[in-house]
Amino acid sequence: MPLRHVHPLLVAAATLAGAAAMIAWRVRETSTPVSLLKIVAPPLGMSTGLAMFLLPEFRVPWTWAAAAFLAGALVLSIPLARTSRLVRSGELVLMQRSRAFLWILLGLVAVRFAARAWIEQFLSTPQTGGLFFLLAFGTIVRWRLAMLRSYRRLLRAPAGSRALAA
Repeated sequence: MPLRHVHPLLVAAATLAGAAAMIAWRVRETSTPVSLLKIVAPPLGMSTGLAMFLLPEFRVPWTWAAAAFLAGALVLSIPLARTSRLVRSGELVLMQRSRAFLWILLGLVAVRFAARAWIEQFLSTPQTGGLFFLLAFGTIVRWRLAMLRSYRRLLRAPAGSRALAA
């Protein structure tokens, strides 16, 4: 069953709602201890979205898929990783909030919004959604791998160690 065209205002509303949810989640995340599960659960949960490519409407050439994933992993993940700082407080590891993080998130949303509007001129809505899913997936995988490395280093270090950037 082919997917119907989605109204651009609905796409914009969904994008903004997703951005607001991510910002709220990020603020909440900084008030609770970090654990291995909290680091790896988001990319594992998001990986289920790869099933969308089982449907022909979402499929794109492998080179496009790889480019989208790599753009997220090699470009968009860098500001997130640099503004994610883990600190150790006794036996707990906490995420320290960065003032720049909110602005970086809003900047990434704006870039994504503009790029989506341009790309959607050439691809169907499902294909565009698939490419932007891969972009976001590449971003979160690389960011969370950096956090995991920092988390493990902090756990190996003696209590009272300095903060580590993810």
